[in-house]
Amino acid sequence: MEYSNSSHRLVKGAFLLTLSGLIGKVLSAGYRIPLQNIAGDIGFYIYQQIYPILGMSLILSLYGFPAAISRLVSDVREEGIELSLKSFYIPVFAWVFAICGTIFLAGYTQAEQIARIMGDERLVPSLRGAFFVFLLIPFSSIVRGVFQGKGVMEPTAVSQVTEQAVRVVVIIVTALYVSRTGELYNIGIGGVWSSILGTSAAAVVLFVYWFRRENIQPARLQNIKISYVRPILFYGLFISLNYMLLLFLQFADSLLLVSNLEKAGLALEEARLAKGVFDRGQPLIQLGTVLASSLALALVPSVTRKRLEKDPQQVRKYIFGAGKYTLIISLGATAGLVILFPFVNTLLFQDSAGTDSLRLLMIVIVFSSLAITLSSVLQGLNFTGHTAFIILLAVFLKAGLNIYLIPLFEESGAALASVGAAGFVTASYVVLLNRDFPFSLWRRLPWNGMMASLSGMVIFLLIVSPLLGFIEYRLALFVFLMFFIAAGALIYLILLIRLKVIGEKELESLPFRDWLIKLLPKGRNI
Repeated sequence: MEYSNSSHRLVKGAFLLTLSGLIGKVLSAGYRIPLQNIAGDIGFYIYQQIYPILGMSLILSLYGFPAAISRLVSDVREEGIELSLKSFYIPVFAWVFAICGTIFLAGYTQAEQIARIMGDERLVPSLRGAFFVFLLIPFSSIVRGVFQGKGVMEPTAVSQVTEQAVRVVVIIVTALYVSRTGELYNIGIGGVWSSILGTSAAAVVLFVYWFRRENIQPARLQNIKISYVRPILFYGLFISLNYMLLLFLQFADSLLLVSNLEKAGLALEEARLAKGVFDRGQPLIQLGTVLASSLALALVPSVTRKRLEKDPQQVRKYIFGAGKYTLIISLGATAGLVILFPFVNTLLFQDSAGTDSLRLLMIVIVFSSLAITLSSVLQGLNFTGHTAFIILLAVFLKAGLNIYLIPLFEESGAALASVGAAGFVTASYVVLLNRDFPFSLWRRLPWNGMMASLSGMVIFLLIVSPLLGFIEYRLALFVFLMFFIAAGALIYLILLIRLKVIGEKELESLPFRDWLIKLLPKGRNI
């Protein structure tokens, strides 16, 4: 009975963590659309210049350090040792603070140089403030890690949603204020304050849970043989790097896009405006990636090295399913966005500027979704360091491609560079996984059925999309666009079922399964 209760608690905790993570990611992507509408493309450009730094601090506090600390908690408790202030909390806090302090000092002292590389020295105060946020990370990370190490996920889930909600409210209020005063560079300061207040709110929530649930031993100094440094420094940072692919791509654009657009012949103000327009694609990529990878990631916890050794066939089935679901959703989302982007652009961002380069950028959704899914699989198989190294290589590839391609193709060059870097990561992960999941298994995916289903959806959208060009009002455009998207998705799903890409067992977990199963060839007998 005790084992059953523990198992139920873990499943419930994992669900809470997944749900809160999904809500947080949707909020993180979604608020940038009204932010652009309020502050305009230049205001959006200013915010997006510092956003990757703020995003990296968020990932360290949500995923990297808590994952490392939760592992330490599990190891310490296996030795039968209680977590005391002197033996655990103080030394762990000191190491996390030392790492974050180093990042802060490096970033704060080099803010002027970073701003010069970006081509905008008015960003210096915002950059310095963004690096200050790293000093707040240890306070929330250590409590999150302790709770997760004990299998208690509710505090992390509640604090994560609270943090994102506070961030969104503060930055939108700042944008409204700045739009009235005309001091657009205060958007960057507002972004910093949104992170500071959001992180502080999360810490308050976590400490309330901590004081209520934890019985802290303040003075006990115990002989713990476990090293704290290696898991915190390496495991925490490597876990974080695996979540930072999209942020690194954005950071490379923050550093290099404006200066290289100037080399292409644009004036400085034109280059900054073009960067703001190009950044419209980032929230859409994030939303598409979350949509495509969330379903597949439900299968990933079942992929571990021990399970692979015990039951390789079943684990490979999980990997196959995760890859298949990610491809189906990401291909559909990407194709839909590419065809409908002029109207999506107008609906969300008020005009169709930058449509050609942003259409190209949407291809990143396929590769980033696959990269996130495969990265989680590889982490389960103990390849965390390998995947982090590949991410770092991709950063240099993206930077090099930016320098070469942007002067030639302007914003489309930056889009090509992002697609190339994300594609490199995905291809590298497939190669890295080859020993445990051979290339031959990828060929068994229902490629013909997926491509035929995708083609059916694409043909439908190509036929109906010109009708959207006659709609003048935003609300009417929203209604018709949502209708066409829903119709396209339904056609895609029906074709996937009819062409046996999705089978009966997979349909059992979907809404309206009885109706959907009837769409299978010969009903249930396949």
